[in-house]
Amino acid sequence: MDRPIVTCEHGGNRVPPPYRPWFSGHAALLASHRGHDAGALAVARDLARALGAPLFLSTVSRLVIDLNRSIGHPRLYSEATRPAPPAVRREILARHYLPYRERVADWVAGQVARGHRVVHVSSHSFTPVLDGETRNADVGLLYDPGRAGEARLCLAWQAALRGMAGDLKVRRNYPYTGRSDGLTAWLRRHFAADRYLGIELEVNQKHVLAGGPAWRELRGLLVASLRESLGGAPPDERLSRPRPSRRSSD
Repeated sequence: MDRPIVTCEHGGNRVPPPYRPWFSGHAALLASHRGHDAGALAVARDLARALGAPLFLSTVSRLVIDLNRSIGHPRLYSEATRPAPPAVRREILARHYLPYRERVADWVAGQVARGHRVVHVSSHSFTPVLDGETRNADVGLLYDPGRAGEARLCLAWQAALRGMAGDLKVRRNYPYTGRSDGLTAWLRRHFAADRYLGIELEVNQKHVLAGGPAWRELRGLLVASLRESLGGAPPDERLSRPRPSRRSSD
């Protein structure tokens, strides 16, 4: 039986008080797309509620430490926190990074031990323009092409989204590759392909910035299309489902 889980690694741009001195002069950076993934947390909450899934989230800025990067990755810390003394960086790792990853991994391991297959959706968003290049997608679905279950789910999700909104540009493994360093890639190393499916959902922030009814409609489409792809109940049945647990790393 499939067990869904939703995570949001870049849900906010909060800097805990002990580390604020390191962000002096970085207010604009914190407010930018590098500070957090705008809209990703709203999508994550919608998905978790509709699927009756646990939601693991962090509102600490990725510029403090990036929960979607592996230890040793050059962008694990940002230009704001890299100059901090090693003891400060170790403290950040111990307080914010390791507990978050361990909670997610422990939940997945528990479900796998019970004989379930875990379907993990990691909610992200991307800036419409990067380095002068306009990103040519509304929604990206990232997965490992070598894992058949992930490929099938993303093909089904893409087809469902296109069927519900033909003008929506949905691309697979864009604007990043599904095998790139990240939480899902890390979990794949620990769990077999028939026990764990890890999908990164990427939404173009132009929809978030536009806001209004169109943004709410897109979130509804993401929920409905994923439920259809998983063979779940129709979207209106979600109101009768239990509310997901909220497990934060703030």
